[in-house]
Amino acid sequence: MEKKRIEDANFDDTGYSYTLSLISGKYKPIILYCLMEYEPVRFNEMQRYLKKVADKTLSQKLKELEADGLIVRTVYSQMPPKVEYSLTARGRSLVNVLDKLCDWGTENRPET
Repeated sequence: MEKKRIEDANFDDTGYSYTLSLISGKYKPIILYCLMEYEPVRFNEMQRYLKKVADKTLSQKLKELEADGLIVRTVYSQMPPKVEYSLTARGRSLVNVLDKLCDWGTENRPET
């Protein structure tokens, strides 16, 4: 079996790179975790959960996650308007990955 050569490798071609491109950043993993635990979630509830996030930032991250097919935005035609976010089947397929991150953090978190 031929040894892999780093000179021939391209990180951008890996599944790891693709996954990170979908879930990396300050807020995306937290949004996904929140929806995993509490879906469906309204915009204001999400904002309170994330604490110090600007409306524009949260809206942008939700739009990106929706465009990537990880979450769905449901608009209810009522007054006042009601919008909820939840995971798609594709988003739910990340639950095992997020659970593993949570497990690792729980096991390796320093005692306070």
